[in-house]
Amino acid sequence: MPTATAKSHIPVVDFAWNSEAGRQRVAQELITACKTVGFVYIVNHSLPESMLDEAFHWSRSFFDLPQEVKLKAPHPEGWAVHRGYSWPGLEKVSQAMSGDGLDKEQLREIPDFKESYDIGSDENADQPNQWLPEDDLPGFRDFMHRFYSQCFRVGGEILRTLAVGLDLDEDHLLTQHSGHNNQLRLLHYPAIPAEAIETDRAARCPAHTDWSSITLLFQDDCGGLEVEDVTRPGFYIPAPPVRNAIVMNVGDLLQRWSNGLFSARALIWSDILISTSHRVTLPPLPDRFEGSDRMTRRRFSIPYFMAPDPDSLIECIPSCIAEGATAKYERITQAGYNKMRASMHY
Repeated sequence: MPTATAKSHIPVVDFAWNSEAGRQRVAQELITACKTVGFVYIVNHSLPESMLDEAFHWSRSFFDLPQEVKLKAPHPEGWAVHRGYSWPGLEKVSQAMSGDGLDKEQLREIPDFKESYDIGSDENADQPNQWLPEDDLPGFRDFMHRFYSQCFRVGGEILRTLAVGLDLDEDHLLTQHSGHNNQLRLLHYPAIPAEAIETDRAARCPAHTDWSSITLLFQDDCGGLEVEDVTRPGFYIPAPPVRNAIVMNVGDLLQRWSNGLFSARALIWSDILISTSHRVTLPPLPDRFEGSDRMTRRRFSIPYFMAPDPDSLIECIPSCIAEGATAKYERITQAGYNKMRASMHY
Protein backbone atom coordinates (compact mmCIF):
# COMPACT_ATOMS: atom_id res chain seq x y z
CA MET A 1 0.00 0.00 0.00
CA PRO A 2 1.37 3.48 -0.82
CA THR A 3 2.91 5.47 2.00
CA ALA A 4 1.70 8.91 2.95
CA THR A 5 4.88 10.52 1.62
CA ALA A 6 5.06 8.64 -1.65
CA LYS A 7 2.83 10.76 -3.87
CA SER A 8 1.18 13.19 -1.51
CA HIS A 9 1.84 16.58 0.01
CA ILE A 10 -0.43 15.87 2.96
CA PRO A 11 1.43 15.98 6.31
CA VAL A 12 1.78 13.01 8.64
CA VAL A 13 1.42 13.49 12.40
CA ASP A 14 2.51 10.71 14.76
CA PHE A 15 0.24 10.55 17.82
CA ALA A 16 2.71 8.47 19.83
CA TRP A 17 4.05 10.67 22.62
CA ASN A 18 5.35 9.81 26.08
CA SER A 19 5.84 13.21 27.68
CA GLU A 20 4.13 16.58 27.99
CA ALA A 21 6.81 18.07 25.75
CA GLY A 22 6.01 15.42 23.18
CA ARG A 23 2.33 16.21 23.39
CA GLN A 24 3.00 19.91 22.85
CA ARG A 25 5.13 19.10 19.82
CA VAL A 26 2.42 16.90 18.30
CA ALA A 27 -0.21 19.59 19.00
CA GLN A 28 1.82 22.19 17.12
CA GLU A 29 2.41 19.79 14.21
CA LEU A 30 -1.33 19.19 14.02
CA ILE A 31 -2.12 22.92 14.07
CA THR A 32 0.45 23.58 11.33
CA ALA A 33 -1.05 20.84 9.15
CA CYS A 34 -4.54 22.29 9.64
CA LYS A 35 -3.31 25.79 8.76
CA THR A 36 -1.35 24.87 5.65
CA VAL A 37 -3.34 21.98 4.15
CA GLY A 38 -6.48 21.34 6.18
CA PHE A 39 -5.86 17.59 5.91
CA VAL A 40 -3.47 15.33 7.80
CA TYR A 41 -2.64 11.65 8.17
CA ILE A 42 -2.69 10.63 11.84
CA VAL A 43 -0.67 7.50 12.61
CA ASN A 44 -0.17 5.60 15.85
CA HIS A 45 -3.59 6.62 17.10
CA SER A 46 -5.43 4.50 19.65
CA LEU A 47 -8.11 2.91 17.47
CA PRO A 48 -7.20 -0.79 17.24
CA GLU A 49 -6.22 -2.17 13.83
CA SER A 50 -8.43 -5.20 14.44
CA MET A 51 -11.47 -2.96 14.93
CA LEU A 52 -10.79 -1.10 11.67
CA ASP A 53 -10.50 -4.40 9.81
CA GLU A 54 -13.78 -5.55 11.34
CA ALA A 55 -15.49 -2.27 10.41
CA PHE A 56 -14.63 -2.78 6.73
CA HIS A 57 -15.76 -6.40 6.96
CA TRP A 58 -19.19 -5.30 8.22
CA SER A 59 -19.40 -2.52 5.62
CA ARG A 60 -18.78 -4.96 2.78
CA SER A 61 -21.25 -7.39 4.30
CA PHE A 62 -23.93 -4.70 4.41
CA PHE A 63 -23.46 -3.47 0.84
CA ASP A 64 -23.31 -7.03 -0.50
CA LEU A 65 -26.85 -7.64 0.75
CA PRO A 66 -29.63 -7.75 -1.85
CA GLN A 67 -31.08 -4.33 -2.56
CA GLU A 68 -34.47 -5.29 -1.16
CA VAL A 69 -32.83 -6.09 2.17
CA LYS A 70 -30.86 -2.83 2.34
CA LEU A 71 -34.10 -0.99 1.62
CA LYS A 72 -35.51 -2.26 4.91
CA ALA A 73 -33.49 0.58 6.48
CA PRO A 74 -34.05 3.42 3.98
CA HIS A 75 -32.95 7.02 4.36
CA PRO A 76 -36.11 8.91 5.34
CA GLU A 77 -37.59 11.18 2.68
CA GLY A 78 -36.17 14.71 2.65
CA TRP A 79 -33.06 16.15 4.25
CA ALA A 80 -34.02 16.65 7.91
CA VAL A 81 -33.11 13.13 9.10
CA HIS A 82 -29.75 11.95 7.77
CA ARG A 83 -29.77 8.27 8.69
CA GLY A 84 -30.19 4.91 7.01
CA TYR A 85 -29.45 3.57 3.53
CA SER A 86 -29.08 5.90 0.54
CA TRP A 87 -29.06 4.11 -2.80
CA PRO A 88 -27.06 5.32 -5.84
CA GLY A 89 -28.46 8.62 -7.12
CA LEU A 90 -30.47 9.52 -4.00
CA GLU A 91 -27.90 11.90 -2.50
CA LYS A 92 -26.12 14.62 -4.48
CA VAL A 93 -23.05 15.98 -2.75
CA SER A 94 -22.24 19.59 -3.60
CA GLN A 95 -20.93 22.77 -2.09
CA ALA A 96 -24.29 24.50 -2.56
CA MET A 97 -26.13 26.06 0.36
CA SER A 98 -29.75 27.08 0.65
CA GLY A 99 -29.99 30.72 -0.33
CA ASP A 100 -27.28 30.45 -2.99
CA GLY A 101 -29.88 30.59 -5.76
CA LEU A 102 -28.66 27.28 -7.23
CA ASP A 103 -31.24 24.83 -8.55
CA LYS A 104 -31.20 21.40 -6.89
CA GLU A 105 -32.40 19.67 -10.06
CA GLN A 106 -29.56 21.17 -12.09
CA LEU A 107 -27.08 19.91 -9.51
CA ARG A 108 -28.45 16.39 -10.05
CA GLU A 109 -27.85 16.34 -13.80
CA ILE A 110 -24.63 14.46 -13.05
CA PRO A 111 -25.63 11.80 -10.50
CA ASP A 112 -23.36 10.53 -7.73
CA PHE A 113 -22.70 6.82 -8.28
CA LYS A 114 -22.30 5.68 -4.69
CA GLU A 115 -24.37 4.22 -1.89
CA SER A 116 -24.14 4.91 1.82
CA TYR A 117 -25.46 3.93 5.22
CA ASP A 118 -25.57 6.58 7.95
CA ILE A 119 -25.56 5.83 11.67
CA GLY A 120 -25.79 8.08 14.70
CA SER A 121 -26.36 7.85 18.42
CA ASP A 122 -29.49 5.97 19.46
CA GLU A 123 -29.93 8.71 22.08
CA ASN A 124 -30.49 11.37 19.41
CA ALA A 125 -34.28 11.40 19.08
CA ASP A 126 -34.14 14.08 16.35
CA GLN A 127 -32.02 11.79 14.12
CA PRO A 128 -33.44 8.29 14.69
CA ASN A 129 -31.34 5.44 13.37
CA GLN A 130 -32.75 3.20 10.66
CA TRP A 131 -31.53 -0.28 11.60
CA LEU A 132 -31.92 -3.46 9.61
CA PRO A 133 -33.83 -6.27 11.31
CA GLU A 134 -31.27 -8.22 13.36
CA ASP A 135 -31.92 -11.44 11.44
CA ASP A 136 -30.84 -9.85 8.15
CA LEU A 137 -27.29 -9.12 9.37
CA PRO A 138 -26.73 -10.57 12.85
CA GLY A 139 -24.10 -8.71 14.87
CA PHE A 140 -24.03 -5.64 12.60
CA ARG A 141 -25.89 -3.31 14.93
CA ASP A 142 -23.91 -4.34 18.00
CA PHE A 143 -20.57 -3.79 16.28
CA MET A 144 -21.57 -0.42 14.86
CA HIS A 145 -22.57 0.77 18.35
CA ARG A 146 -19.11 -0.16 19.63
CA PHE A 147 -17.29 1.31 16.64
CA TYR A 148 -19.24 4.57 16.87
CA SER A 149 -18.24 4.89 20.52
CA GLN A 150 -14.57 4.18 19.82
CA CYS A 151 -14.47 6.70 16.99
CA PHE A 152 -15.90 9.33 19.34
CA ARG A 153 -13.22 8.52 21.90
CA VAL A 154 -10.41 8.92 19.35
CA GLY A 155 -12.02 12.03 17.90
CA GLY A 156 -12.07 13.47 21.41
CA GLU A 157 -8.33 12.86 21.68
CA ILE A 158 -7.82 14.80 18.45
CA LEU A 159 -10.03 17.70 19.57
CA ARG A 160 -8.10 17.89 22.85
CA THR A 161 -4.82 17.99 20.95
CA LEU A 162 -6.14 20.78 18.72
CA ALA A 163 -7.23 22.73 21.79
CA VAL A 164 -3.76 22.40 23.32
CA GLY A 165 -2.25 23.68 20.07
CA LEU A 166 -4.58 26.69 20.17
CA ASP A 167 -3.53 27.54 23.76
CA LEU A 168 -6.94 26.58 25.13
CA ASP A 169 -8.02 24.35 27.97
CA GLU A 170 -7.82 20.85 26.51
CA ASP A 171 -11.58 20.30 26.85
CA HIS A 172 -12.55 23.67 25.33
CA LEU A 173 -13.70 22.21 21.99
CA LEU A 174 -14.94 18.90 23.37
CA THR A 175 -17.40 20.46 25.81
CA GLN A 176 -19.83 21.16 22.95
CA HIS A 177 -19.52 17.61 21.57
CA SER A 178 -21.64 15.18 23.59
CA GLY A 179 -21.15 12.55 20.88
CA HIS A 180 -24.89 12.26 20.23
CA ASN A 181 -24.79 14.49 17.14
CA ASN A 182 -21.93 12.71 15.39
CA GLN A 183 -22.39 10.64 12.24
CA LEU A 184 -20.80 7.39 11.14
CA ARG A 185 -21.08 6.80 7.40
CA LEU A 186 -20.38 3.58 5.53
CA LEU A 187 -19.63 4.35 1.88
CA HIS A 188 -19.49 2.07 -1.15
CA TYR A 189 -18.55 3.18 -4.65
CA PRO A 190 -19.64 0.34 -6.95
CA ALA A 191 -17.68 -0.60 -10.04
CA ILE A 192 -18.46 1.76 -12.93
CA PRO A 193 -17.08 2.24 -16.47
CA ALA A 194 -14.24 4.77 -16.24
CA GLU A 195 -15.68 6.50 -19.30
CA ALA A 196 -18.79 7.52 -17.33
CA ILE A 197 -16.61 9.48 -14.90
CA GLU A 198 -14.28 10.84 -17.58
CA THR A 199 -17.18 12.19 -19.66
CA ASP A 200 -19.10 13.62 -16.68
CA ARG A 201 -22.06 11.30 -17.13
CA ALA A 202 -21.62 10.28 -13.50
CA ALA A 203 -19.54 11.28 -10.49
CA ARG A 204 -18.18 9.40 -7.53
CA CYS A 205 -18.25 12.24 -5.00
CA PRO A 206 -17.90 15.83 -6.30
CA ALA A 207 -15.77 18.51 -4.65
CA HIS A 208 -17.18 19.62 -1.30
CA THR A 209 -16.29 20.60 2.23
CA ASP A 210 -17.51 18.86 5.37
CA TRP A 211 -20.06 20.52 7.66
CA SER A 212 -18.65 19.21 10.92
CA SER A 213 -15.86 20.18 13.31
CA ILE A 214 -13.48 17.47 12.12
CA THR A 215 -13.80 14.33 10.03
CA LEU A 216 -12.01 11.05 10.71
CA LEU A 217 -11.76 9.07 7.46
CA PHE A 218 -10.72 5.45 7.03
CA GLN A 219 -9.95 4.26 3.47
CA ASP A 220 -9.57 0.87 1.85
CA ASP A 221 -6.68 0.33 -0.59
CA CYS A 222 -8.48 1.45 -3.76
CA GLY A 223 -7.64 5.16 -3.83
CA GLY A 224 -9.44 8.06 -5.47
CA LEU A 225 -9.58 10.66 -2.67
CA GLU A 226 -8.16 14.05 -3.72
CA VAL A 227 -7.63 17.20 -1.67
CA GLU A 228 -7.64 20.74 -3.03
CA ASP A 229 -4.31 22.54 -2.96
CA VAL A 230 -5.25 25.65 -0.97
CA THR A 231 -2.42 27.58 -2.63
CA ARG A 232 -3.90 26.79 -6.07
CA PRO A 233 -7.71 26.72 -5.91
CA GLY A 234 -9.13 24.25 -8.40
CA PHE A 235 -6.08 21.96 -8.35
CA TYR A 236 -6.29 18.68 -6.44
CA ILE A 237 -3.62 16.39 -4.99
CA PRO A 238 -4.01 12.68 -4.22
CA ALA A 239 -4.53 11.42 -0.68
CA PRO A 240 -3.37 7.83 -1.24
CA PRO A 241 -4.42 5.08 1.17
CA VAL A 242 -2.19 4.50 4.20
CA ARG A 243 -3.09 1.37 6.12
CA ASN A 244 -4.62 2.07 9.55
CA ALA A 245 -4.02 5.82 9.29
CA ILE A 246 -6.77 8.30 10.02
CA VAL A 247 -7.19 10.94 7.34
CA MET A 248 -8.34 13.86 9.49
CA ASN A 249 -9.67 17.05 7.96
CA VAL A 250 -10.98 20.35 9.25
CA GLY A 251 -14.71 20.90 8.77
CA ASP A 252 -16.54 24.17 8.19
CA LEU A 253 -17.54 24.62 11.83
CA LEU A 254 -14.00 24.34 13.18
CA GLN A 255 -13.02 26.72 10.40
CA ARG A 256 -15.54 29.20 11.74
CA TRP A 257 -14.46 28.62 15.33
CA SER A 258 -10.84 29.30 14.33
CA ASN A 259 -11.80 32.53 12.51
CA GLY A 260 -10.50 31.21 9.19
CA LEU A 261 -7.16 30.06 10.59
CA PHE A 262 -7.35 26.60 9.03
CA SER A 263 -6.83 26.70 5.24
CA ALA A 264 -9.67 29.01 4.29
CA ARG A 265 -10.33 30.47 0.89
CA ALA A 266 -13.28 32.33 -0.56
CA LEU A 267 -15.98 30.49 -2.46
CA ILE A 268 -16.01 31.78 -6.02
CA TRP A 269 -19.69 32.71 -5.81
CA SER A 270 -19.68 34.34 -2.37
CA ASP A 271 -17.48 35.82 0.32
CA ILE A 272 -18.00 32.87 2.66
CA LEU A 273 -14.78 31.22 3.81
CA ILE A 274 -14.76 27.44 3.87
CA SER A 275 -12.57 24.55 4.95
CA THR A 276 -10.46 22.55 2.51
CA SER A 277 -12.39 21.05 -0.39
CA HIS A 278 -11.99 17.40 -1.40
CA ARG A 279 -13.49 14.90 -3.82
CA VAL A 280 -13.45 11.26 -4.88
CA THR A 281 -12.67 10.53 -8.49
CA LEU A 282 -11.01 7.75 -10.50
CA PRO A 283 -8.40 5.97 -8.42
CA PRO A 284 -4.86 6.79 -9.60
CA LEU A 285 -3.34 3.44 -8.63
CA PRO A 286 -2.01 1.07 -11.32
CA ASP A 287 -4.55 -1.63 -10.41
CA ARG A 288 -7.55 0.72 -10.41
CA PHE A 289 -9.37 -1.20 -13.18
CA GLU A 290 -10.72 -4.74 -13.17
CA GLY A 291 -10.50 -6.55 -16.50
CA SER A 292 -9.94 -5.14 -19.99
CA ASP A 293 -13.18 -3.13 -20.16
CA ARG A 294 -11.89 -0.37 -17.85
CA MET A 295 -14.37 -0.99 -15.06
CA THR A 296 -13.20 0.74 -11.91
CA ARG A 297 -12.56 -1.24 -8.75
CA ARG A 298 -15.11 -1.01 -5.97
CA ARG A 299 -14.12 1.42 -3.24
CA PHE A 300 -15.08 1.39 0.44
CA SER A 301 -14.47 4.19 2.92
CA ILE A 302 -15.76 5.09 6.37
CA PRO A 303 -15.93 8.72 7.52
CA TYR A 304 -16.85 9.67 11.07
CA PHE A 305 -18.06 13.24 11.44
CA MET A 306 -17.49 14.94 14.81
CA ALA A 307 -20.30 17.49 15.07
CA PRO A 308 -21.12 19.91 17.90
CA ASP A 309 -24.48 19.55 19.59
CA PRO A 310 -27.33 21.21 17.61
CA ASP A 311 -27.73 24.21 19.92
CA SER A 312 -23.99 24.87 20.13
CA LEU A 313 -23.12 28.45 19.28
CA ILE A 314 -20.25 28.59 16.80
CA GLU A 315 -18.33 31.81 17.36
CA CYS A 316 -14.72 32.90 17.19
CA ILE A 317 -12.32 31.32 19.67
CA PRO A 318 -10.67 34.18 21.61
CA SER A 319 -7.13 32.94 20.90
CA CYS A 320 -7.84 33.05 17.14
CA ILE A 321 -8.51 36.78 16.85
CA ALA A 322 -6.26 39.77 17.48
CA GLU A 323 -7.29 42.31 20.07
CA GLY A 324 -9.62 44.88 18.52
CA ALA A 325 -10.14 42.84 15.32
CA THR A 326 -13.53 41.82 13.95
CA ALA A 327 -14.50 38.16 13.60
CA LYS A 328 -14.80 36.97 9.99
CA TYR A 329 -17.94 34.95 10.62
CA GLU A 330 -21.27 35.72 12.18
CA ARG A 331 -22.39 33.51 15.04
CA ILE A 332 -24.42 30.50 14.03
CA THR A 333 -25.69 27.34 15.71
CA GLN A 334 -24.71 23.90 14.47
CA ALA A 335 -28.37 23.24 13.62
CA GLY A 336 -28.57 26.43 11.57
CA TYR A 337 -25.46 25.64 9.55
CA ASN A 338 -26.52 22.03 9.07
CA LYS A 339 -29.83 23.16 7.58
CA MET A 340 -28.10 25.40 5.03
CA ARG A 341 -26.02 22.48 3.77
CA ALA A 342 -28.24 19.40 4.19
CA SER A 343 -31.28 20.88 2.46
CA MET A 344 -29.38 20.94 -0.85
CA HIS A 345 -28.29 17.28 -0.71
CA TYR A 346 -31.68 15.50 -0.63
